[in-house]
Order: sequence, then structure tokens, then C-alpha cells
Amino acid sequence: MAWVHGDPRRLAYPTDSQGHFCGQKGTPNENKSILFYFNLLKCTTPSVMINLQCPTTQICVSHCPERFVTYVEMQIRTKSNQTHWAYYKQFCKSSFVKPKKSLTDILLEEDCPTAIFPSKPFLQRCFPDFSTNNGTLTVGNKTAFEDGSGKTRNVMELRAAANGINRLLKVKSLGVKVFEDYSTSWFWILMGLLIAMLLSWMFLILLRYTAGLLFWISMLGVLGIVGYGIWHCYREYKKLQGKPTSELTIYDIGIQTDLSIYFELKQTWFAFMIILCIVEGFITIMLIFLRNRIRFAVALLKEGSKAVGCIPSTLIYPVLTFILIAICISYWAVTAVFLATSGVPIYKVMTPGGQCIHENKTCDPQTFNTTDISKICPGAMCNFAFYGGKSLLHQYITVFQIYNLFAFLWLINFVLALGQCTLAGAFATYYWATKKPEDIPPFPLFTAFGRAIRYHTGSLAFGSLLLASIQMFRIVLEYVDRRARTAQNNISKFLQCCLRCCFWCLEKMVKFLNKNAYIMIAIYGKNFCKSAKDAFNLLMRNVVRVAVMDKVTEFVLILGKILVTGSIGVLAFLFFTQRVPVIIKGPTSLNYYWAPLLTVILGSFLIAHGFFTVYAMCIDTLFICFLEDVERNDGSTTRPYYMSQSLMKVLNQQNVPNKKQ
Repeated sequence: MAWVHGDPRRLAYPTDSQGHFCGQKGTPNENKSILFYFNLLKCTTPSVMINLQCPTTQICVSHCPERFVTYVEMQIRTKSNQTHWAYYKQFCKSSFVKPKKSLTDILLEEDCPTAIFPSKPFLQRCFPDFSTNNGTLTVGNKTAFEDGSGKTRNVMELRAAANGINRLLKVKSLGVKVFEDYSTSWFWILMGLLIAMLLSWMFLILLRYTAGLLFWISMLGVLGIVGYGIWHCYREYKKLQGKPTSELTIYDIGIQTDLSIYFELKQTWFAFMIILCIVEGFITIMLIFLRNRIRFAVALLKEGSKAVGCIPSTLIYPVLTFILIAICISYWAVTAVFLATSGVPIYKVMTPGGQCIHENKTCDPQTFNTTDISKICPGAMCNFAFYGGKSLLHQYITVFQIYNLFAFLWLINFVLALGQCTLAGAFATYYWATKKPEDIPPFPLFTAFGRAIRYHTGSLAFGSLLLASIQMFRIVLEYVDRRARTAQNNISKFLQCCLRCCFWCLEKMVKFLNKNAYIMIAIYGKNFCKSAKDAFNLLMRNVVRVAVMDKVTEFVLILGKILVTGSIGVLAFLFFTQRVPVIIKGPTSLNYYWAPLLTVILGSFLIAHGFFTVYAMCIDTLFICFLEDVERNDGSTTRPYYMSQSLMKVLNQQNVPNKKQ
């Protein structure tokens, strides 16, 4: 429906007061691609300009005016030279208008502008050519000009009318400079992203040997930081002893906007010290009592590094996910644009003051001059406003947009689910191989992808449907909350907040269950509901292991992302700011060094995130496979463990050797 009735040209081309496109091929305006405003001074607010609903006549022209000329001046000059009228009539509605028309008739009928001034095209529209002369704002080297109706206007009035557009001009200038920086530094940006990729790969490889050391050093660092916080709070507490004001309590001083007042109280530092002591004690107790669980989690991290090393093609899979997501976003955006441009031109009554009783009412430009509106509201015009209508299609445009958004969420979640199931299938193949890596079949990632597409599409679609439904409901809640925020009372606000919190938790829980259900689907090939049930029961039987494994993995991956992104960010900063010219000399002609710097940092984070997402999926798959292995097998000759020797060593388990061996 969108592609049949929509017309994206309505967004690509500016539209004049009659609803005609400027610059569209096959029309009288084919060679007139720029929109010209008769009286820009009537556009008093930036929103009016942005919405293209300025209460003045708008026509399509081939170029913007380049000089200051009023209609009266043109009439005087035309008597001696007809070229003045030939130039001026380019900015009139029709070439049939005669220069002998009086200024009064021109003001009433708006056949021509009362004055033109130097302008430049921007976004295919004529806007004042502002410039500065010795710090003074001018237009065409003038600070004051005639508006054509007998009044002298200041250039600041013109600036006020186009203030929002002037900000866009500054953005354009900034964009040009940033583009120049990108064209100068694109090679170095690519080099930085390549180094980030190599660092991510090296970090995953080093986890095989340094996962335990990295975790325990980090935890000792956390304990040291918390311990320093306790000592600092005690020192501040002792420093405040003897001061009369420090003996006050938080209850005595009440709520204060100046937070520094609270830091002058002994009670504040004592409370901080107690809280930090509790945190320090909790972390210490957890490390002592869960040390075996942590050792197992570290061993599984090392095993995950081995698995990724045996199937390196999995690190390329995020590129396919990115391509599929880009296709989904493009499909949604194009469809939304087509829907937004469905309908017929709608014209509305507009007046300079906006005080007319017929303001914003729909009108017909063909019959507008025969109505009484122009008499009741002097200066009223029937200008193009937007595309809409009362057809059956347009009545359901909002419904179609909601449906399009829901389809977008469903498709995005399906693509992510496909990636999770594919990676789970590849890493499960690694775990269940008796001899690693000899027994791993060839092309495990490609095989897992084909298996997911051929056999599990329905299960993946159902799981992503559940998640998309929850996300859609959250979006509806946010929309309702924003629309009714001013009319809500405290009770309704509280209920809205509770609903948002509940659905946020529900979304997180469904994402967790879906991921583990996809792993079970990749291992056993059952449908979504059975796989989700089996995964949930399996995890609940090992809830402590799940909690420790999840937190240890999350902690290590966050450290990895910080390490990769921080290292590349520091190197890029030193390089683009010429801090290390002795070692290597970077580009010296940058306008803003932060543009390539931020690009490198953001790109490094996305690359590290892509690598570590694959690694996290590997850990989750190996963990589910391990739990299944422990419950199904006992290490005997008939039911041997499939886990690696390192995991058996941590668990003090081993397989009974075969007599033939």
C-alpha cells in the first residue's frame, strides 16, 4: 500500500504554494529547482520555516536574487532599460505580469515580491546571504534596506526571521569542515580500526593463558579501591572532629540543594565508611566461598578462547548480522517514508498575524479568491501545508506505521536470534567432538547456519515475536506517557513508572531465556517452547553456577572492551594531536581533530563489541553443553565426559580409560 500510493519525491523536492514540485523532470518547473519566498520577514519563527508553512507566497525559481531591488525602484529603472524588468520578473508568479501594476495591487494580489535582496540557495531554498563586515552583520554589505512597502528594515529583523535557518548554515559549514577532515584522515582511521581488530583478536587469544590472572588482579584492584575509600572516609571523619557544625545530623539540616553541605558532616562520612566496609566484606566473603565456582568460570573462559581459535570464522559472522540489520533498517525507513508521503496536497489558510478565525482551515487555491475569507482576514492566503486526505488509505496511515514499526522490531530480533542459533550450533559442534579439534566437522559455522535456516526458522520467528511484542508494548507505554504527561496525577505517574519498570525487567528476562532456548534448539533441534522449558529447568538446577558464570564473564568482557577502546583512543589522541611527531607524523591540516578521533573510538568499541559478543555466545553455549554433559554422563566407558581435560581437572573428574586404549 505504501509503495503504490506513496511518493518520496515530496520529501526530496521543495514544494511551492500551489503544491507543485521544484526541479521535477517533465514539469514546467523542471529548470526551477529552488524555492523562493516573497517576504521572508513574515516567517517569524524557525519552526515555521522548517515546516515550510510560512504565510507568504512561495514560487520555484532557477536561481536566487543577487542584488537589492524594490518593486518601485524596478519600475523607475525599467523606463530607461527593460533589462531591469527582465531580471525582476523571474521572481514573479507569472511572466505575464506587467511592470505598470501599482504597488498596492502587487501587495493585494502578491503577483510579485515587493523587494528582493541577495540570497544563496541552501537545501534548495533561497535564504539571506548573511556576512560580517568588521564584526557587523550585513546582507549584501548593507545593514538596513527598504522592504518595498515604504518601510526601512534592519538586517537584524531579517536575521530574526531566518534565525533557525542561519543555525543550519553554521551546521553546513561545520559539516563541510568535518568532511574535509575525513577525506584527509580516512587512511589513518582505517588503520586505527584495523589495529582495534588485531587487539581484540589478541585479547581473545591471551584469555586462554591469562584469564585467571586478569580476573584475580582485577578483583584485588577492586578490593584495593574500596579499601582506599574506607581509609579516606575515616580520615575525613577524624578531620571533622571538634568542629561544632560537623556534629549536626542529616535530619537536622534537611534537604539542601548545595550538596557540599552534606560533606561537612561527620555522619555523612561515617555512613559512607559503613557502606564501603559492608561492600568490602561482601566481596571478600563471596570470593572465599565461591572460589571453586570462580575457578570453574575462569577455566570455561579459557576453553571459550580455544573454541574461538578452532573456529575463527565465527568472528566474521557479525559482519553478516550487520548487513542483515542494515537491510531491515532500510526496509523500515523506506516504507515509513512512502507511508508518510501518501495522500493528496492539503492547503490551509495562513495569515501573517495568525489571528484570523479561519486560520489553519483547509481551503482550495483555485476558488480561494472568490470566498469571503480574504475580506474577513486581510492578507490571508491559501498555501500548501502537507500531504494527507480523507481517503480510506489515509485514515489508516497511523495503523500502517505502527504495523511497519512492529514488523521492523520482529525482523531485527529474528536476525539477532538467527545469529545466536548459528553461533551456538557451531560452538556446540566443538564441545561435543570427542577429540578436539580433530573430530570437528569441516565448515561448522556454515553447516550451523544452514541447519538454523532449514529446520529452526519457525522457532526463531516465534521467539523473536515474543520479544518484539514486549518491546512494542514498551514503546506504546512511552508514547502514552509523553502524550499525557501534563495531565497525569501522581497515582497515574506512579503506575506508569511501575509498568515501565516491569516491562523492562520482562524484556531482559525474555532475552535471557530466548538466548538459552536458541542454544538448546541448536543442540537438540526441538521446538522453541520445549527448548525454553528445558533450558530454564537446567539453569534453575544450577542457579549458583549460572550467577557466578554470568558475572565473571560480564566482568572480563567489560575489561576487554575498556582495554581495547581505551588503548586505541589514547593512541589516536596522541596521533591526531601531533603529540608524538618523533615516532610517527599524522595529518597536520585537520580542522577538528575530534572528528576522526571520535570515529576511531566509536569504531573500535563496535569492533570490540562484535568480537566479544561472539565470545560471550561461545561461553554461554559451552556452559549449557557442560551442564548437559554433567547430567547425562558420569565418566564411565559407556557414558564418558565430553568436556576438556582442563574442565575435568577443575571439577576433579576424569574419564575411565578404555581397556583397548
